[in-house]
Amino acid sequence: MAQSPGFWRRLRRALLWCAAGAVAASALSVAVLRWVPPLTSAFMVASYLEAWRDRDFHYRADYRWTPYAAISRHAKLAVIASEDQKFAFHPGFDFEAIDQALAARERGKRLRGASTISQQVAKNLFLWGGQSFVRKGLEAYLTLLIEALWPKQRILEVYLNVAEFGPGIYGVGAAAPRYFHEKPAQLTQSQSAILAAVLPSPRHLHVDRPSGYVLRRQEWIIDQMNTLGGADYIRSVEHRGER
Repeated sequence: MAQSPGFWRRLRRALLWCAAGAVAASALSVAVLRWVPPLTSAFMVASYLEAWRDRDFHYRADYRWTPYAAISRHAKLAVIASEDQKFAFHPGFDFEAIDQALAARERGKRLRGASTISQQVAKNLFLWGGQSFVRKGLEAYLTLLIEALWPKQRILEVYLNVAEFGPGIYGVGAAAPRYFHEKPAQLTQSQSAILAAVLPSPRHLHVDRPSGYVLRRQEWIIDQMNTLGGADYIRSVEHRGER
């Protein structure tokens, strides 16, 4: 039996309210996390689900929130040099890198990553892995929210705390003592660079058993850190977009 026009109006109204509620909830969550350290992340939750699926009931993620001031400047610069050298200046998306990645795909080459640190924060905190259009769309929306509501320093602080540096090892607060028996504030340039070197695939690349590829990436990252200007670049991040 055909539904009445009133039914469809009520359905549209309900869907609009649901959409408005989802937008408000996501904006509120991002706004709160500007000041409140995240208790966990979507990727950490996913790692627990994977462990339980594999009947590894003793799995524990190692995550220790570390404030920005307690993290070595070398670590801050290393992840920027490795992952997003335009971080201080772009609005959340590196459009030049996106164009280059798409051009490479059109030439039949492997699709290169073009995600900025802001995009990776959005994905790690709220979303899941994969390359679906739905996930990429949500990532873009959350990236815009993060860039609008957080200063660059906060984005970098959260990234350094939620990025995975090895299986179940999240953030420099866990990685520094695990790999180097150091506090995050004491990480050297070399240590920071090898941590950043495994970020593309932290479950297959190893800080404590570095392959030749990881060691070459470490050397390249150190060179890029020096090229970026060291502490001067970090100061530009800290002053960029202060609100």
